[in-house]
Amino acid sequence: MIAINDVSVFSGVRTPFYYYDMELFDKTASFAAALSAEYGIKIDYAVKANSDVRMLKKLASMGFGADCVSGNEVLLAYGCGFEPSEIMFAGVGKNDKEIYDALKTGIGSFNCESLEELSVINAMAGHLGVRANVSLRINPNIDAHTHKYVTTGLYENKFGISEHDFDAAVSLIKQSRYLDFKGLQFHIGSQIVRIDDVYALECRRAGDIVSYFENKGLEVRNIDLGGGLGIDYECPDKYPVADFRTWFSVIDSNLPRRKDQTVYVEPGRSMVAQCGSLISRVLYLKKGETKNFLIIDAGMNDLIRPALYGAYHKIENITAFYVRKDDTDDFVYDIAGPVCESSDVFGTGRSLRKSMRGDLIAIRSAGAYGKVMASGYNCKDFAPVVYSDRLSEAPVRIDYFNKNK
Repeated sequence: MIAINDVSVFSGVRTPFYYYDMELFDKTASFAAALSAEYGIKIDYAVKANSDVRMLKKLASMGFGADCVSGNEVLLAYGCGFEPSEIMFAGVGKNDKEIYDALKTGIGSFNCESLEELSVINAMAGHLGVRANVSLRINPNIDAHTHKYVTTGLYENKFGISEHDFDAAVSLIKQSRYLDFKGLQFHIGSQIVRIDDVYALECRRAGDIVSYFENKGLEVRNIDLGGGLGIDYECPDKYPVADFRTWFSVIDSNLPRRKDQTVYVEPGRSMVAQCGSLISRVLYLKKGETKNFLIIDAGMNDLIRPALYGAYHKIENITAFYVRKDDTDDFVYDIAGPVCESSDVFGTGRSLRKSMRGDLIAIRSAGAYGKVMASGYNCKDFAPVVYSDRLSEAPVRIDYFNKNK
């Protein structure tokens, strides 16, 4: 159950809102930082998972780097205190303005995903009179055994440079006057839970590819294995912190590396997902022919993952648990939002404690790919963020039946 001492702290807060457990966030970040130092594996936080400014500033202050996939993410990371040399810019479609801004910022490296991108960056760096650090994002053709929408390392995916372009990439880098080659970057997918076999395979494949490029005359100083470490969406309280130790241990045991080589990983989801919940309120109970519906005030505009690719989030009635203290879970509901789309459903056939109009519903594990993917569809307001240690700053709910209450 969501970690709060008294649900009454939410009773006057306007819903829907994202609730961030900052104690859990700090615990997760500190654990990852300690393992990073222990194993000598550097962490670049994937900004796309959650671009909350307060979280970014905390991670920057702890010495993490930033993995960015847009020009605005690069500028945001820089503004939040990440060292420019620790900002990496990935993405299959960097536009000219984004490249220009990143060159002016002096970022650590562009992770390039095509031969033409290398040529464009070389030309723009020459125009500005600067040198550009580049790494090649390699498509290793590894099945991450995850959802088809979040796998990225197969040859039919749009990401990365495949084996048939390796020699051409080597030749192009050697001929480019304004490019400094730094290393290779890999990323095979997201929400990976088969840590031992998937990441061990990635490490062995990465080792082979590093050797190939070095035999062709390019010294590989940086080996970036990407991110993708999964979390437990079904039991967020049992496993509130992702299994970073197994991840780091598998990399350490399976990736050949020299002392002069730096290994990077890019966790995003696993750093922030479990600390966030989307808090909504029951608007109506609706009885269908064969189903009971809970209509809540959060919608797919707030959290699109279930509608986009059927993602599972644990759903809890925290009013029933904390206030009424109901002790049975024998009411089955479909939990749906207010958006005018049939796909605006957060869960079907879910067992919840008996629910009533006005009850608070927590949609768990929403700290990653939640608020950052929100939209204003149906002209809905964007759900604000409420921090666990700043509840006094939460937006106040208006009682339209008694505005003076």
